[in-house]
Amino acid sequence: MMDFTNVMAVLPASDLGRAQAFYKDKLGLEPDPEMSDTGGVVYSVGGHRFLLYETGFAGTAKNTALTLETANLDGTMTEMRGRGVSFEEYDMPGLKTENGVAGIGTERTAWFVDSESNIIAVSERS
Repeated sequence: MMDFTNVMAVLPASDLGRAQAFYKDKLGLEPDPEMSDTGGVVYSVGGHRFLLYETGFAGTAKNTALTLETANLDGTMTEMRGRGVSFEEYDMPGLKTENGVAGIGTERTAWFVDSESNIIAVSERS
């Protein structure tokens, strides 16, 4: 049996400094100072981590790259909008947003695009 001990999402950035500013200014996140030897910047959120690293391939994925969970989607979206985050609107088979939010099963989810064109979701489980 495999003995995995952790999982870490990885997000590409074409400009690491610009990406760090986005995650600080728009999402209020600070890099984890204990994880400074990773070849990028690591953020810790709710006991989980993600690595932001510089590459020329940033923004090429057309899928959700990261989901941030919250207990209060409406309040989180209000705060994020106040920080300049714009939420995407989708209208396709199986997915339609209203005011940026789609209901998917027992979750409500909204999507935004970060400074590096990565698609990020914010989700609330009911």
